[in-house]
Amino acid sequence: MFNLLFVLLLTFFSVFKNRRDLGLEVLALRQQLAVYKRQQPRPQLKHTDRLFWVWLSKIWSGWRQSLIIVRPETVVGWHRKGFKLFWSRISQRKSVGRPAVSPEVRALIKRIAAANPLWGAPRMHGELLKLGIEISERTVSRLMPKRRNPPSQSWRTFLDNHFNELVSIDFFTVPTATFRVLFVFVVLAHDRRRVIHFNITEHPSACWTAQQMVEAFPEDSAPRYLIRDRDQIYGEDFRQRVQAMSIEEVITALQSPWQNAYVERLIGSIRRECLDHVIVLGESHLRRILRNYFEYYHQTRTHLSLAKDAPEVRSVHPSEAGEIIALPQVGGLHHRYERRAA
Repeated sequence: MFNLLFVLLLTFFSVFKNRRDLGLEVLALRQQLAVYKRQQPRPQLKHTDRLFWVWLSKIWSGWRQSLIIVRPETVVGWHRKGFKLFWSRISQRKSVGRPAVSPEVRALIKRIAAANPLWGAPRMHGELLKLGIEISERTVSRLMPKRRNPPSQSWRTFLDNHFNELVSIDFFTVPTATFRVLFVFVVLAHDRRRVIHFNITEHPSACWTAQQMVEAFPEDSAPRYLIRDRDQIYGEDFRQRVQAMSIEEVITALQSPWQNAYVERLIGSIRRECLDHVIVLGESHLRRILRNYFEYYHQTRTHLSLAKDAPEVRSVHPSEAGEIIALPQVGGLHHRYERRAA
């Protein structure tokens, strides 16, 4: 019994001595930290130091009494910041944005844009669809080189009544190199944006215009409705001939070209995409230029209103059909792109 009591006393004094030495050691370390803090009020802490104090605050209730370098509020702020970063990371989407566009397609868009400076994103997108390249119009617009003068805005109009039985007619003028003024008469079908007929004269008249309607619609192929403006060129001879062909005239309001928007858009396209870039030498030269342009317009040019197709339906080339080649059209002002096996 005495031996057991002696062992217990020795153990008690040993533990007390160890706790006493540990307390004195802690006091000495605290005094040295206080001296260090006076010399350097804002010591540099690493991420591991911050993680240590955040971890210690979770397992020891008395961690606040041991802080000397920073305040307890700072440790709490570290924990909140770490919690925010943790949830931000696990809340991120696995994949962000659209699929990347291949370098080949990027280079092709730049090549087409350089060869066709008159094209905008819708025209470019329509051409790429015909080459079997699935890409959005927005992406094409983003990848196209930025120009100083952006393309003109697209137009909107609504002419649903008798859409397949409507044609529009109009005149536009073209100056020549010798300062003559030529008048071009065009007849446009609304259903597929087809130019049914065109002709050129230096002296238009009602009789000449009426004859153009006969040439445009031979053998009972005349439409039911005809849209035209109030130009005096459509005189009595013209009205009688149209009436004899069982065509009902739809005359637009005064100074309202938007009511005949389809043919106005056609004339604007002819100017912007062709005539503004050439010097017309004479009537035969203009006829040859327009014939080439209308061939491109019908067979190659894609249209917004036709779901990015041409008036004469173009087939889509599969991507594995072969290499992409460029076919110059309208004297090189425009190109047609096709895939052909090497």
